[in-house]
Amino acid sequence: MKIQNRLRKHFLVAYALVATLVASPVPAWAAKSDLKIYFIDVEGGQATLFVTPAGQSLLIDTGWPENAGRDADRIVAATKLAGISKINDVLLTHYHNDHSGGVPQLVERIPVGTFIDHGANIDTKPGGATLDVWNAYQKVLATGKYKHITARPGDVIPIVGMKVTVISSDGNVIDHPMPGAGQDNEYCKVPETKPMDSSENSHSLGVLINFGRLKILDLGDLTWDKEMQFMCPKNLLGHVDILVVSHHGFRPSSSHALVDAIHSKVAIMNNAPTKGGNVPVLDTVRQAPGLETLWQLHYSEEGGPEHNTAAEYIANPQGSDEGNYLVLSASPNGSFTVFNSGNKQSKHYTAAK
Repeated sequence: MKIQNRLRKHFLVAYALVATLVASPVPAWAAKSDLKIYFIDVEGGQATLFVTPAGQSLLIDTGWPENAGRDADRIVAATKLAGISKINDVLLTHYHNDHSGGVPQLVERIPVGTFIDHGANIDTKPGGATLDVWNAYQKVLATGKYKHITARPGDVIPIVGMKVTVISSDGNVIDHPMPGAGQDNEYCKVPETKPMDSSENSHSLGVLINFGRLKILDLGDLTWDKEMQFMCPKNLLGHVDILVVSHHGFRPSSSHALVDAIHSKVAIMNNAPTKGGNVPVLDTVRQAPGLETLWQLHYSEEGGPEHNTAAEYIANPQGSDEGNYLVLSASPNGSFTVFNSGNKQSKHYTAAK
């Protein structure tokens, strides 16, 4: 009987420890006054969940369709970690299937308040995946269950606890500097051009997010030619603390005029092992002025050991496909910490002076 009681006690202790780890995967440094940002692994798409201290939530993109609802399940798992039971706003950067394909699966699993997008789809090839995603999204909106906003450059999306300013949408970008910006951009001196993009990528709904002193830039898959419009000859964005690397680290985005000029302290790349993470972009971001750390959701097979970031900053190492995520917890004073769920390590960053 004593042995049974002892075993039962050990089991209860072990069970309590596991329950604590599941319920509290983010270390104790995550304060109630912090903004939490969950970079969810959807294998080379995007799904980034913001949860403000007021409990308001914004999800940028929904990942892929199908996959037995894998991406929607991972998003819902992140909401549970964040302690929320609904998503107030879902912002769709554009209608490619790795960004907006998961809408139907998501609304089956969790309540959503408002959808925000750039307007009509421009990739209208019959039978194409993008048209399928667009049609599925329209069916969701047609139910009348959700509010809908079509955002334009300069709009501020109403989210309690942080300021979300639209800087690109439907092929247009802001034509005026953000507060504190507007200086000549020295990184425009080296002529860099890439072909005009006529796909949904160039119509991406991009946002600059302010939380206290912190600035976060997420441009979806906005392409090089559009970046130039608000970076040259003057930098209309100014400096940014956190860069969500555009287009998963694909070559058609991430010009030096953007990446170098914004002087981000941290960059986060939502790549997959063989999607995104191209060598030129890995190098551009890692070598950008002021950058302390590039974090990646996956090891890039193309990048290899010479071009990937350090192993401790990769959520899913080479050969791993466990759906590990990154969490950024930010204080209004501008300091923040990034937590890697893969190795349970974190790194703290002080506020800019």
